[in-house]
Amino acid sequence: MTSVPKSAALPSAMTAIAISKPGGPEVLVPRELPVPVPAQGEILVRVEAAGVNRPDTIQRMGLYPPPPGAPDTPGLEIAGEVVATGPGVTLWRVGDRVCALVGGGGYAEYCLAHESHALPIPKGFSAIEAAALPETFFTVWTNVFERGALKAGETLLVHGGSSGIGTTAIQLARVLGARVFATAGSADKCAACRELGAEAAFNYREQDFVAETKKLTGGRGADVILDMVGGDYIPRNIDAAAKDGRIVSIAFLNGSVAEVNFMPVMLKRLTLTGSTLRPRSIEEKAALAAALREKVWPLLDAGRVRPRIDATFPLADASKAHALMEKSSHIGKIVLTV
Repeated sequence: MTSVPKSAALPSAMTAIAISKPGGPEVLVPRELPVPVPAQGEILVRVEAAGVNRPDTIQRMGLYPPPPGAPDTPGLEIAGEVVATGPGVTLWRVGDRVCALVGGGGYAEYCLAHESHALPIPKGFSAIEAAALPETFFTVWTNVFERGALKAGETLLVHGGSSGIGTTAIQLARVLGARVFATAGSADKCAACRELGAEAAFNYREQDFVAETKKLTGGRGADVILDMVGGDYIPRNIDAAAKDGRIVSIAFLNGSVAEVNFMPVMLKRLTLTGSTLRPRSIEEKAALAAALREKVWPLLDAGRVRPRIDATFPLADASKAHALMEKSSHIGKIVLTV
């Protein structure tokens, strides 16, 4: 099965959001660009919705360049309809509805994805909900359940519990049998974390998450800690971790440098690890997609896990979406509609 775009069926140009220069949200501007043509193993998706993620804002500031070969327009996750397939594609047909992890270019009317990085839109999900899945679910699965090796009955501490990553981690860990604690920056955000399945949520402006975690675990600590804060959280995570605990770093909102006493790491037999998703190989991302389809997509199809959508914006208002994300007042995902 092979098809290519035809001018009679598809336009030659599309609207996409470009980064006019490194800077604030205002540098995101609509531009007319050619509709991309799928190469070997690629599908072309008519985008109905695109997720907004923190790495998009860092790329906009000029601090997170796309990997080689990826579009320089932002956007790491999309949902929509397959409208063309490149040579060798066997997993999808024109007309299929998918969501997909992409290396860039999601803020556009059309976007390329590797066929193995796409997943079916779960039963009963809108395109907006489906666009909120790939980046967060790929990230949570690989970091919490693969690198962190979280098991049923263990305790997970999630920092940034009200973020897209946090709300996903809370739900998945809870439904798979773990105890979940979370940190967040307001009473409303903490309440949202509890509604999503966290046993406890700590307002980091008022509570010491180390002391609270130890109190609720009888002094044992958390088995897995998912950290996107860094900075002074790094030594505090070591203090909050249980023996044989795993601390997984996925971002550093407070910086990646910290002074750490490694004696507790040795005495507790801790594992300090972390990862990034975007630079991984096609094969690595394909393996993650396959794992999600087998182990997580049935939970989505059954309605046991569902993304929390905070706000949607039209594609042309991508700058407003970025401004909201940088205020950090949202709970869950921000999505662009096309």
